[in-house]
Amino acid sequence: MKQPRPGKRYMTDPEFGELMDSLNEALAHAKGEPNECRETRLEVPAPPKRRNRRDIAVLRRRLNYSQPMFARALNVSVKTVRAWEQGTRRPGEAALKLLAIADKHPEALIDSV
Repeated sequence: MKQPRPGKRYMTDPEFGELMDSLNEALAHAKGEPNECRETRLEVPAPPKRRNRRDIAVLRRRLNYSQPMFARALNVSVKTVRAWEQGTRRPGEAALKLLAIADKHPEALIDSV
């Protein structure tokens, strides 16, 4: 019989029993059988709106940020902000979300720096 390595923890019988109960509940739920599983449905938010170079520059100026300050607040490079404002690059989904937050809740940028 193989001996456990020192420091390695194995599942106890009660823990294994809880795991099996959970798996059986999940299986019953997947089959559509009545069970005690709790189900929460969330609405997926729409993706952030696209912003063109002018939108980004207007937002930055409205917040009274220089390009380096804006880049720091968004955690991107100054080169990236310049490229967005010159139209040579477009913000990706994550950056668009940050820009939307900056637009609606600019105080969040200050709290995060």
